[in-house]
Order: sequence, then C-alpha cells, then structure tokens
Amino acid sequence: MHTNRWTRRQFCQKMLGALAAPAIVPATALGMGGRAAPSERIVMGTIGCGSRGMDDMQNFLANADVQMVAVCDVQASKRKLAKAAVDKYYGNQDCATYRDLRELLARPDIDAVLIATGDNWHTMATILAAKAGKDIYCEKPMSVVVAEGRALCTAVERYGRIFQCGTQRRTVDRFAWAVELARSGKLGQLKTLYAEMAPAEWFKQGHHEITLPPEPEPPKEVLDWDLWLGPAPWRPFNPRYVQRHFWMAHRDFAGGMLTEWGSHTADLCQWANDADATGPVEFELAEGTVIAHYANGVRLFFEPGKWPLHVRFVGTEGEVYVDDDGNVEAKPQSLLADRRFGKGYPQANHVRNFLDCVKSRKQPAAPAEGAHRANSACQVANICLQLGRSLRWDPATERFVNDPEADRLLSRAYRPPWSLI
Repeated sequence: MHTNRWTRRQFCQKMLGALAAPAIVPATALGMGGRAAPSERIVMGTIGCGSRGMDDMQNFLANADVQMVAVCDVQASKRKLAKAAVDKYYGNQDCATYRDLRELLARPDIDAVLIATGDNWHTMATILAAKAGKDIYCEKPMSVVVAEGRALCTAVERYGRIFQCGTQRRTVDRFAWAVELARSGKLGQLKTLYAEMAPAEWFKQGHHEITLPPEPEPPKEVLDWDLWLGPAPWRPFNPRYVQRHFWMAHRDFAGGMLTEWGSHTADLCQWANDADATGPVEFELAEGTVIAHYANGVRLFFEPGKWPLHVRFVGTEGEVYVDDDGNVEAKPQSLLADRRFGKGYPQANHVRNFLDCVKSRKQPAAPAEGAHRANSACQVANICLQLGRSLRWDPATERFVNDPEADRLLSRAYRPPWSLI
C-alpha cells in the first residue's frame, strides 16, 4: 500500500501538466489508417463458421466500415479457426467466441449478423436475430420448407430488419444483365425459363431420410449436438450427420439438391419473370424433371444438371444463356454488343449492397420475399417429385389447390423449445 502524499501545490502542477500534454488517439478511432470512424462502422457477428461462413466473413472483413467482434459455432474447432482469422485481420485478440447463438444475439453492441449455418438453422437463426434487432445476411437456401420461409418474411417485416439472402448472382454483372434483357422486353415476349437443378450424380446419394447408427456423443464444448440439431427431430449422434455432403441431401436438415442449386437458378428465373412477389400456379411432373407454369403463360423448366451452374431465358425475339464459368451466349448476337464479362460468382458486390442497405434502410438486391418465392418454387417442385404427380399451387395463399396430402408437406414439426412464432 502506498503511503506518500502530494501537497496541494504538487497536485495542481501535475494536473496542469497532464492537461497541456497532447492527447494520443489511435488513428483507427478517427477513421484513419483505412478504417471508418466508430460512428460509421457496422458492428457484426458471424453465426456458422464452416467453409462458406469463413468465405463470407472474409468478404465482410474486407470492408472498412465493418467491425467483426464475435463468432459463433457449435463446433469448437470452427470457432477457433474463425476467431483466429478475425484476430489476425485486426492484429489483436479481441474477437469473442460463442457456442450458443442466443448469447451472441444478446449483445446490444452488434448491429448485424452473418448467418452461414447449415440449412436446418437458417430460418430459426434469422427469426431470433430479427427479434434481437439485428440486420441479417443469411446464406441460401433460406428455409427447408415453405412455411419456414413465410415465417422468416413475417419476422423480418414485423421487426423492421434488413435481410439479404446470399443469392449473390443477383449482383454479378452478367447474370443481372441477362435478367435485364428479359425484363426490358429485348427478348420479346418471355416464354421459357431454364433453371439448372445441379449435376445429376448429386441426386443419387440415397439418404433422404436415413437414420444412422448411434456413436459416442462428443463433449458439448467440442460439439454441441443438441444445438447442432436445433429444430430438427432428435436422433443419437453420428459424425456423418455433420458432414455437409450428408446433411444437404437429408430431408430433416435441408431441401436437397434442387433447393441447394435452385435457390440460385430459380431465383434468377423468377426475377427475370418479374415474379419476386408470386410464383408458379402449376407444377407438371415430366420425365426426369418438373415444369412450372406461371399465370402469365411463362414456363420454368427445372433442368437436370449440366455443369456449370447456368440459366437460360427464351423469348419470342431472342434468348440468352449465362453460367458460372463466364460463358454468355445470346441470340441474336447483336444483344451482346461486344460486352465482356468476368468469371466466377464473387460475393463482394452482394456484401457491399447489404452494408449500404443497413445504412440507408433500403431493400437489398435479394430481399426476404423474393428469396422466399424462389425457394418455395423449388420446395414445391420437390414435393411434386416426392409425391410422383403434378400439382396445382395457389401463390396467394401458398397452399395446394384441393390437395391436403400435399399441404402436409409444406411444414415440418419443430423440436421443443424451438418455435417459428
């Protein structure tokens, strides 16, 4: 314990010296050094730190007005990797880690979240985030069944949140250009849309409803199995469930490859048909595919997979084809007008669009309603394949026409305590 005391004279001299000294303020606090000032930053957390989540997170980190402060994953190894990436980027050890997303969402300093969990969690995580007052960038597909997508849209609207679905091709120049050709009438009257469903071999995994034999469950801190399952039915642990190429084809955890791929391709087709607020009215079971019919006479073919991911729009006066490899074909050729496009499907523009909309409160490029309508078209096509018959659909009520059997497949039971309400 210190016993020396200052005289009044010594104290006043010390304080005057301190006031006269120049204040040292970090450059980042002033918006210098390539960083936005604190008042301009969007404070974020990442929920789901697998390969997709890590890719998305890097795209967010690259924006000077983002401050990533927390990461969450039910698997310790992924939490560790995500924290290391954030800390390395900022040159500190400040990134917090969470196993339970509810703890991250309870932080009042977080403005927005990136949700990149497995498909099983997309809807529930988004609803919890909306209730917590966070804006949301959520990976696709946004839901497993139609009822989930509608509940997500309701929550986003009710709580006044900005929601961007990770259907990033909406902000890739060649895909957006092809859609504009269709919407502007340069293809004539739109007649037929082609949405690729994914490589055919991806549909042959054969484990849509399989239950695997139980294996010893890891400690909760290593992998929280109960939280990994979330709203899905309970089952004993098996490590194969957690592998992406298993759960993505299992009906309890995902919508299968048609929604995995179609959430992009059908999304672009719906956009081209100006159908972001509606959907097809009939789903025709055809050999090896489903053909969706819209009220305006346009047909959407869910095309068996032909790599790379692509879409094709056909009108009375022309057509256009675009794919992930950068191939762009148009008839007549004059539609191209010597345009040059890049390859791939970068996230940067999509992420930037979301961040700008968080600040402006305008609707982003891939809002909840449009993403839901595209995803629900894929989900209804899945039901058509599952039942093995054609179906009539009412996009206004989001129910089948006089078909209780098909209606039962529009929702799934949620395991307590999880609820869509």
